Amino acid sequence: MRIQIFLFASSLALATAAQASDWRNISLKTPLGDRDELALTGNWAFDHNGFGHLGQGIDAAAFADDSDFRRRELGVSLRRKDHYELSVQRDLASDTWMDVALKLDSKGLLGRDAGSLRMGQFKTPVGFDGVGSSRNSPFLESALPVQVAYAGRRIGAEWSLQRPSWLASVAWFDGGDLEGANEGSTFAARTAWVPRKGPGDVLHLGIAGSRERPDSHAFRMRARPEVGLTDVRLVDTGTLAGVDAIHRIGLEGLWIHGPWSLQGEVLDVRAQRSDGLDGVAGRGAYLFGSWVVSGESRSYNGYAGNVVPASTSALELLLRYSQLDLDDGQTLGGRQSNWTVGANWYLGRNFKLQANYVFAHARRDGVLRDPEAFGLRAQFHF
Repeated sequence: MRIQIFLFASSLALATAAQASDWRNISLKTPLGDRDELALTGNWAFDHNGFGHLGQGIDAAAFADDSDFRRRELGVSLRRKDHYELSVQRDLASDTWMDVALKLDSKGLLGRDAGSLRMGQFKTPVGFDGVGSSRNSPFLESALPVQVAYAGRRIGAEWSLQRPSWLASVAWFDGGDLEGANEGSTFAARTAWVPRKGPGDVLHLGIAGSRERPDSHAFRMRARPEVGLTDVRLVDTGTLAGVDAIHRIGLEGLWIHGPWSLQGEVLDVRAQRSDGLDGVAGRGAYLFGSWVVSGESRSYNGYAGNVVPASTSALELLLRYSQLDLDDGQTLGGRQSNWTVGANWYLGRNFKLQANYVFAHARRDGVLRDPEAFGLRAQFHF
């Protein structure tokens, strides 16, 4: 813990010293020659999780209050605008590689915009709430169905194209990830219609899907109760054997109008099995609303981003409902629904304080569990 706090404080001091003239917009970037730029990136999030009402069937020891770093992300990138970007990122909290990829832009290389090609390890596209940058998370944790549908980072290649009113991407992943897990192959695609994309005026309607063939022929669907410093899952299918393919599909929507916004998804995950075993499906959805009390808007660049304060700080209030159904035939993974109340206080572009209170309601094998949990986060990113 002392080492973690030392690293966090060192990064904070370094970034603050680099931009002492304006603490509200800290950036560690330096030009290399006339055209290239080198940048150091980081995202440090320290969480506290606490639990109130636990009710029946809850292991109080497993739901013990806890404080720890949720993320300690550091990275470096080398970029030439409209030509390429090479990025390497690692999360020291989980000791895992994040994005390690090279992106090539056709505009600078070919003289016309025919899209971009990304190669390496990066995020799979299903799960709108999980695919965006972790520094932009509106809540402390992803909604219940996103935890099941989002497949994390894999090694592969992706072609993507953006136009004024739409975007599209196609990707192929093969060989798992840099941690030696998730071996297999995945084909994925995403597209969205964006008829409005101005500051404080966004309408985004999209669909994403993937088909995975896991080498392990095993798959598990489960979700934490929307707080991260616990290993308890109130709904869980257990490990499903004989899985030939995993199909994921998500319908995503985002509306931003001044200080108001709505975001939601409907997600479906299906495990196709062999040897006469029945397939298993998990289904869920979430919807949340946001009001920026201080009048600013959530930002947008294909995914929603943080609020940027117009002056010193900005305050955002949020309410989310999420539900997940993991009961299918003989598989009784359970059903859960959550209400989460949230508040985000943005201090410049680089500091964010978050508070969430979660009311969970889960039923599995006829047993009701309805704990309440709260989470606090102090986040610094650059």
